[in-house]
Amino acid sequence: METIILIVHVLASAAVIGLILLQQGKGAEAGASFGSGASQTVFGSEGTGSFMSRTTAIIATIFFVTSFSLAIVARQKADSVGDAGVPAVVVEEVVPAGDAPLSIETASEGATESDSPVIDSTAVESDKQN
Repeated sequence: METIILIVHVLASAAVIGLILLQQGKGAEAGASFGSGASQTVFGSEGTGSFMSRTTAIIATIFFVTSFSLAIVARQKADSVGDAGVPAVVVEEVVPAGDAPLSIETASEGATESDSPVIDSTAVESDKQN
């Protein structure tokens, strides 16, 4: 069913593009009053305007309906697939062998544990001379 909707969707989109490119703009009607209007009587006395406009509207409606249908089909597929085949993520906290976690008393005293090296703030000889 999805393939049929997709084919109709692609054909409708190509038809809408083609029909829009074939239509003349509003400015082209001004030239028809100077003698070139008789060539557009193939589709009736109103010219191609109403025929092309109606056809474009019908095919555009088909395009929107197929777009909505494809969205519904995609949503149903996404719901049915869900998390099938996707392993669950398990997060484990690993504590190295020699390190013990801080106790509540130690943490409340303001002591913090850090992996960064301790830098002594001893003066260097060049600092003493200045």
